[in-house]
Amino acid sequence: MAAKTIYAAGLDLGSRQTRLVICTLENGHVRFLGAGEAESQGWSKGRIADQQAVSGSVTAALREVEARAGASIESAVVGMGGPTVRGANGRGILELGYVQEIQQKDVNRVFDRASRVQLMEDRMVLQLFPQDFVVDDHPGHRDPRKMLASRLEVNVHLVTASIQEHNAIIGAVNTAHLAVEETVYEALASCYAAVLPENRREGIAVVDIGSHSTELVIYYGDAMHLASTVRICGDHFTRDLAQGLCLSFEDAELVKMEFGCAVSRDCPDNIAVELPTPEDRQPREVQRKIVNRIIEARAEELFRFVRGEFARVGLDRSLIGGVFLTGAGAKMPGLCDAAEEVLQCQTRFGLTEGIMDWPAEFNDPAWCTAAGLAMYSAKLKEQAELQKEQATWIGKILK
Repeated sequence: MAAKTIYAAGLDLGSRQTRLVICTLENGHVRFLGAGEAESQGWSKGRIADQQAVSGSVTAALREVEARAGASIESAVVGMGGPTVRGANGRGILELGYVQEIQQKDVNRVFDRASRVQLMEDRMVLQLFPQDFVVDDHPGHRDPRKMLASRLEVNVHLVTASIQEHNAIIGAVNTAHLAVEETVYEALASCYAAVLPENRREGIAVVDIGSHSTELVIYYGDAMHLASTVRICGDHFTRDLAQGLCLSFEDAELVKMEFGCAVSRDCPDNIAVELPTPEDRQPREVQRKIVNRIIEARAEELFRFVRGEFARVGLDRSLIGGVFLTGAGAKMPGLCDAAEEVLQCQTRFGLTEGIMDWPAEFNDPAWCTAAGLAMYSAKLKEQAELQKEQATWIGKILK
């Protein structure tokens, strides 16, 4: 009897494009099966403004990917980001009463206490990441199980989100006839796809630049130190060009994509760019260097905010592993150079690793989030299968 195919799907609800990746889980490996995208509708400033329109975009992407993959899926891991997602440090404390061996149930209890924080109205814990354990006032432990102690503490980083926005995302996906396996912070998903776990120990950051929001995660020594949202995003570059060159937003986007660069020093002064103009007006030109200077100024501001976040957790100039740029907004020429100048550390594009048969056409920072969400789904399915096998063996023993 042939084994049942296990599908793992990741859905990236971008405010510009909706992307969906389907993979299969084969002997502990994740294999690419298909990918699809559709233009996003129903978003405003990184939040859902029209749930039905968002659902329509999910349906369009789902139809495309199922046709390409020749498979039908029922659920997916869904990404969540935008201005409503924030990170904060927390702590859980468990008094064991007397010196005893720390067991898994004690670890579960201290995690549960760390997650029970007082949140503002309309806030929920999206994800919880352990940083280190404190065993009888001795910090720095990664795994306290089997140790003897009377008191256990855990330091965690909590990613919180708006309950209303979270429910709107789940409602939109469910309306498209997809179940939500889990919701995951988008920058974490990008990190999951672009950075191998062993490469996070020296300190890395992932900056996921989208159209309406920019998310950031920082890892150091196997632990997440920060999840944050930066207020500058891809559309800010376009608005700057629209205002500076007296263009519509759509025309400014065309100029940005065709001629834009985040570094102006290498651009000769004598190169002119013909600007889009209405039919009843004379053609206009502008020096390409002016276009690049406008973009360069915004790029510098973006990475100064990012550097401020590094400093907030004491990791300014300390990320030996470097910075990874993901998201559709990261593809602008010169952006890595601009980031290195401001952040003073190695910067590169984040590309998908760890998925077998990943096509070269999707070797793009814009697909990192969807790929990471699919990998996260595969991990959940693998854990579920392992638990099922253990339960089966226990049943045979007890029979």
